[in-house]
Amino acid sequence: MRKLVYYIGISLDGRIAGPSDEFDFFPQGDEQQAAAYSAWMNSLYPETVPTAYRSAAGVGHAPNRRFDTVVMGHGTYRLPLGNGITSPYAHLRQYVVSSTLKPDTDPAVTIVPGDPLALVRELKSEAGTGLDIWLCGGGKLAGALLPEIDELLIKTYPVIAGTGIPVVDGPFDPTVFDVAERTTFANGVTLTRLTRR
Repeated sequence: MRKLVYYIGISLDGRIAGPSDEFDFFPQGDEQQAAAYSAWMNSLYPETVPTAYRSAAGVGHAPNRRFDTVVMGHGTYRLPLGNGITSPYAHLRQYVVSSTLKPDTDPAVTIVPGDPLALVRELKSEAGTGLDIWLCGGGKLAGALLPEIDELLIKTYPVIAGTGIPVVDGPFDPTVFDVAERTTFANGVTLTRLTRR
């Protein structure tokens, strides 16, 4: 069965963005460190680079390695939409969970006004590609989908935000994950892969 994987960058205090959706405060290190980090991440997860930036990131037409589907909340989708990009991950099947967006926002994007759990359970049961589903964000959607999250890929940046959007925003529901692997980069970022116990 396909997995739902929450792949996200966070601050040391568990914020995926600032209070006004800022994410430019995540330190990347010097130019050489940032380039090495980006190249390593993009080689593993080329499909997580937005379509508009794939050539510049050196992944151009690289095949999808881990994911063939992306699920995101309205807040996450609002960022590219505000820049006139209605299909940010055209190389993936795209689903946006939103009760306010119109279903005809973009023919390549499926707007899901209802239950995100039902959507993910349906996607997980599909046969075919062998690739997983990427939960792109945000925190409220991650809170709603916590029962279905199989794996976490957490990029922890060496910064404290103080306030902002939490990595998971939902009811109290302790859910245990085991560390499967951890990689630390010269720029201070740590990538931790965790699997649901």
